Amino acid sequence: MEIRRMGPIGAEVIGVDVKTMNDAIFGKIYQAWLDSNVICVRDQQLEIDDYLTYSRRFGVVCPHPSKITRHPDYPELTVLGINKFRTDGTLDKEVYRRGAEGFHTDGSYEEVPYKALPQRLKDKLDDKIGTFKYGGRKKLNALLDEADRHIAPVRHPLVQTHPETGRKLLYFDQGKILTIEGVSQAESDAIIDEMVGYFVEPPCQYRHQWRKGDIVIWDNRCSYHKAAGDYPPEEDRIHWRVSIKSH
Repeated sequence: MEIRRMGPIGAEVIGVDVKTMNDAIFGKIYQAWLDSNVICVRDQQLEIDDYLTYSRRFGVVCPHPSKITRHPDYPELTVLGINKFRTDGTLDKEVYRRGAEGFHTDGSYEEVPYKALPQRLKDKLDDKIGTFKYGGRKKLNALLDEADRHIAPVRHPLVQTHPETGRKLLYFDQGKILTIEGVSQAESDAIIDEMVGYFVEPPCQYRHQWRKGDIVIWDNRCSYHKAAGDYPPEEDRIHWRVSIKSH
C-alpha cells in the first residue's frame, strides 16, 4: 500500500483491497484521513455489502434524512444521480444539482455532529452558539418529506475541539445555519457572510477527479465540500454515499 499526499488537503491511497485489509492497514488509512481531511482509496471493486462494511470501520452508518434518494433495500445508502427526471420527462434541478449550490457540511442540522480566520473574527466566534436546520435561512428543503421540514433547529458551539486530533475546528455551514446566538440578526448575517470567504479559498481546497472504483471520505467535522453539478443531464453519474457518525 502507498499513501500519497495531494497537497495541504487530501491524500491518495493505492495498492490495497479494502475487502481484505487487516486492522493494521486500516489504521494507516484512518490516520491518513485524520491528517489529510480527505482521502481517496483507488481501484476498488465493491458490492453494496462490501461498501457498507468498509464504511462501518470509520463509525456508525446512518440513513440520510432525504428519504427519496435512499436505496430501497439498503436505507443506510444514499444513491446520488437517480430520480433526476420527473414523470413528465422534465429535469428536477433539486435532484440534479443536489449538493452543488455551495460549499457545506453534512449533518449540522442534527444533534450529533479555524485556523485561517483572523483573530478579530475568532474573538467574535469564541463561546458563540449557532442554530442549524436543514435548508437554513433560504429554506432549501424540497428533498425532505413534508413532515420532516418542520423539525426544530438544533444548537452547536461554533468553535469546537476535534475529538481525535485535538485541533480547534469551526463547526459551520452557510446553507444550514440560521443564526448566531447573542448578536442581532443583522450582525449574525454579516458574520456568516464573512466566514464563507475563508472556507473556500486556496490553498485549503482539494478538487477530486473521479475515476471508477474511487472511494472518497472527508472529515465532515472540520472540512467543507461541494458537488460540481456540471455534468450533462442526459448522462448518468451514479454515486453511492453514506453518512457516518463517530463510534
